[in-house]
Amino acid sequence: MRWLKIAFDEVVGLFIDDASYAMAIVGWLAVVAALGFGFASVRSWLGPVLFSGLAVILAAGAAWRARRG
Repeated sequence: MRWLKIAFDEVVGLFIDDASYAMAIVGWLAVVAALGFGFASVRSWLGPVLFSGLAVILAAGAAWRARRG
């Protein structure tokens, strides 16, 4: 059964390289979804807000990874 855990970890590792990065993305998606459900007036801005937040998360993750080596 050890091989099953190793295989599972490898498959998950293909999609989630860094858990904190994945959690930041899921958290941002939750914030944007809450804004969409909570405020009808901001729905036209959800696309740019989602993109901007994901771009910031990507840039921060890349900068952190570059400093880390």
